[in-house]
Amino acid sequence: MADLPQSVLFCCDHNAIRSPMAEGMMKKFYGHDTYVQSAGVYNDMEIDGFSVAVCEELGVELARHRSRSFDEMQEWGDDLAAFDLVVALSPAAQRRALELTRFFHLDVEYWQIMDPSGLGKTREEKLQAYRTARDQIRNRMIDRFGEKM
Repeated sequence: MADLPQSVLFCCDHNAIRSPMAEGMMKKFYGHDTYVQSAGVYNDMEIDGFSVAVCEELGVELARHRSRSFDEMQEWGDDLAAFDLVVALSPAAQRRALELTRFFHLDVEYWQIMDPSGLGKTREEKLQAYRTARDQIRNRMIDRFGEKM
């Protein structure tokens, strides 16, 4: 397994789909040696039910996730400078992360992950779109951090 960072922040647009999936999978597959959190550019949505469903298929529990924004993180005292790695899962999150961390010495990576919201007409088509996004995140994790535990 690759050297894991001490702390990782995953971020996307609303902290409702991609970044909670990444946070949950990182905790489940790589243990709790790494401090993992997630945030969004905005906090205007609750955790997405399709995200919860497709992560449950892997034994990753997301139902208790509470969405939060970068601004709320700062209000609650979570210092972005304390993270070793920020992984942006959307272009807007990458821009905001770079803007907020420009004075800090930490890595910001961009992982291009499909936004599954709004895709598919039937429940099964929607689930398939969310599975695709979930699997893209999982594959990027394996590429970046090595095989999971």
